[in-house]
Amino acid sequence: PKVSVEMLDHLEHLALVDFRDSEGVERLQKAIQFADQLHEVNTDGVEPMDSVLEDRWCLYLREDDVTEGNCTKELLENAREKVEEYFVAPPG
Repeated sequence: PKVSVEMLDHLEHLALVDFRDSEGVERLQKAIQFADQLHEVNTDGVEPMDSVLEDRWCLYLREDDVTEGNCTKELLENAREKVEEYFVAPPG
């Protein structure tokens, strides 16, 4: 599938990734080809699911006990690339 310039602009804006080089465009086209395989799956009569675990009566959540914190600066030191206080993913 071909990717239009308008689509590239939109995706770059959403993902903060530069698709202007041939490697970026090739990677994007491979991802689209991979995702297009989903169109070949016959889903006739299959109801949409809210969760892959919807057959369970109750979903148990663990307690979220915060034991550490306030370490944003230290965590961002691990980033190969960052914008403001956010990791850039994928890097580059």
